[in-house]
Order: sequence, then C-alpha cells, then structure tokens
Amino acid sequence: MNKTELIAAITEKTGFTKKDAEKALNSVVDVITESLTKGDKVQIVGFGSFEVKDRPERVARNPQAPDQEITIPASKAPVFKAGKSLKEAVNK
Repeated sequence: MNKTELIAAITEKTGFTKKDAEKALNSVVDVITESLTKGDKVQIVGFGSFEVKDRPERVARNPQAPDQEITIPASKAPVFKAGKSLKEAVNK
C-alpha cells in the first residue's frame, strides 16, 4: 500500500475528504519525524513504537575490491518495533 492508497483507505473509514485525510496523515508523519529527530521515543499503544538506535562505526569489506577494508561511519537509524496487538492481528 502506498501513500495514495492509504489516504483513500482513511477517507473510506472516516468519511473525511481526501484533502483532510492527507492533512491528517502528513501531520502524523511530521510529528513522528520531529520527535525522532529530537531523540524522543514515540509509542502508540496497541500498534508499536518508533525510536532511534545508534549504529557504531564499523569496518567492512569493499564489495568491488574484497581485499580493501572500508570504514562505515557511525549513524543513527530509525527503528519500528511492533506492539503485541499488531503482532497478534498479523499472525491470525
């Protein structure tokens, strides 16, 4: 499902106009993005949680020249962990 299909599904479920559904979806995505950028964790009970994990610097092999080592710099990665209700719904 892409963003357009998600907006259509929200419109169908809620009775919102497509414009209002898009505004609501964009607002949710913006708030989650802003919170993660600040380093906060976002928990939606029954759905899951979003958080930022630190990835340390590491050494890897260059795939084009396997005898060369390259250093991959440290970074932060957004992570989603599904909640219990979501896991149960998917596994039915």
